[in-house]
Amino acid sequence: MAETHTNEEGKKSPKKLIIIILSAVLLVAAGAGGGFFYMKKVSEAGHEKGGDKEKHAVEEHKEEASHDEKAEPDIFYDLPSPLVVDFPANSSAKVIKISLTILVKGEAAKTALKKNEPMLRNNLLMLISSLGAEKAKTLQGKQELQASMLSEIGKVLEKMAGKNTAKEVYFTEFVMQ
Repeated sequence: MAETHTNEEGKKSPKKLIIIILSAVLLVAAGAGGGFFYMKKVSEAGHEKGGDKEKHAVEEHKEEASHDEKAEPDIFYDLPSPLVVDFPANSSAKVIKISLTILVKGEAAKTALKKNEPMLRNNLLMLISSLGAEKAKTLQGKQELQASMLSEIGKVLEKMAGKNTAKEVYFTEFVMQ
């Protein structure tokens, strides 16, 4: 009989094991649920403070997307021949040759550039010659030239087409000798 009594004491009741496992699972679930509701409440409070800004930004993005769908596509316009400028004899470079590609919005802007190419070439050549050879050698000088060219192209489009749709200017060839 002693053996049967120790056998019963050595065995644990399956009910106790089930209760322990069930209570552990409930404790973990309660902690996860509490954490979820706490984070949701914190998130909602943050949206109330900055919600108007975010809502406005989302609406702006939607308007831009719908506007871009209706708007004309971006088009590249390659200036047919390179711009060549002679520098004075005392300069470090004698000649600069630049080929350009211009990114514009819509076919109308491309047509306006083609139609007014003489004016555009004149203004860009004057701009390059005013920059000087020394400055054109540096990266900062090239970036400045690029920004000035974009501005000058915009002025020509504004004057001749009524609207500046120039977006970018790309150097496709840049040679100094």
